[in-house]
Amino acid sequence: MNATSRIMLGALAACWAASAFAQPLADDPSAPKTRAQVRYELHAWIAAGYDPNDWINYPDNAMGAGRIVAQRRADAPPTTH
Repeated sequence: MNATSRIMLGALAACWAASAFAQPLADDPSAPKTRAQVRYELHAWIAAGYDPNDWINYPDNAMGAGRIVAQRRADAPPTTH
């Protein structure tokens, strides 16, 4: 193995390691969420009928929207990366 191929192999390994640590697993529920993920989820809940300003109907409003969002995710085709 010559020096150029060793450098390329080292750079490839470094990129792979950096991407493995930078991207949490999508299936890990304990992984911290990004701001974009939180906004996406909020929009999904609002589309399901959740109103964050409706304090009077709060528990029922949130639980109903949560059921709708969970059902939509279960019905959605799986995404691939």
